[in-house]
Amino acid sequence: LTHGAPVHMGSPEEIGIKDLDVPDFGDPVSILPGEIPVFWACGVTSTLAATSTDLPLVITHAPGYMFVSDLKDDRLTLL
Repeated sequence: LTHGAPVHMGSPEEIGIKDLDVPDFGDPVSILPGEIPVFWACGVTSTLAATSTDLPLVITHAPGYMFVSDLKDDRLTLL
């Protein structure tokens, strides 16, 4: 079971996050000195992406019910 690779490691500003103390969703996270922030896509990411397009079909999840597949992560990559 995998969540995939992080979408970004390092400065939040590099991916458009202005303030970790004011998240769009969830609770704020404190980054301690010496720590490097790591960011993964989440269910909210796919839902927001899907609702901002005109796709005929989207498979995602409901909160608490993740989509599970026997396909390995490298078979699902788009890059």
